[in-house]
Amino acid sequence: MRWLLKWFLRLAIAAVVLAVIFLLSLNSLLRVWLEHQIRVRTGMDAEIGRFHLGLTEPTMTILNFRLFNPPDFGGTPFLDVREIHLEYDPAAMAKRRFHVTLLRLDLDELDIVKNQAGRTNLFSIAGSLSVNNSGSRSKVEFKKKTGLQFTGIDVLNVSVGTMKFIDLQDQRRNRSQKIGIDNCVLKDVRSPADLTGLALLVALRGGDFFGSLFGVSKPSLLGH
Repeated sequence: MRWLLKWFLRLAIAAVVLAVIFLLSLNSLLRVWLEHQIRVRTGMDAEIGRFHLGLTEPTMTILNFRLFNPPDFGGTPFLDVREIHLEYDPAAMAKRRFHVTLLRLDLDELDIVKNQAGRTNLFSIAGSLSVNNSGSRSKVEFKKKTGLQFTGIDVLNVSVGTMKFIDLQDQRRNRSQKIGIDNCVLKDVRSPADLTGLALLVALRGGDFFGSLFGVSKPSLLGH
């Protein structure tokens, strides 16, 4: 009987050690899994500097996230995000509803790339991901892919650093524009239409950057 108790104790200790190792490595495993999922779903390579999923609190944080363009855009950088911090309502999650109480997004750099065929990555990527401006359509797609009903964001805090244009046909057309938006707070975001104020601010900070790229006037650009 004594040897049985000793083996039971050893197994219990081993189980605890394995559980601790798993918990300590969980965020690293999730980081690798998320990078792989982004690659599978978008065809774009991703790098995540650090990933943290709260086990005792409803939070998720991604630091130093980089997303790269597809091969037909030279594999050049697309997004460089310093931080994505998300807090959600666990009670809503239990009811299969995804309700975000706080989303903080710190975009360091966005690179608009025109490839050798004259196509621009923003339109190409948006088309491949079936991005549209319909709030109801977006929610339907979100529920289809996640099984959760998106109910909105209480507080959205956005910072935007720099935007660049890279022309793979003519490097002389390359340019950079500092947007310099720090902690722009939007409340009760339920659809893309609620981001109109942010889009307007980005356009104003960008000056003639966007109009010169797409060959439209500033008012026309804001209307799209």
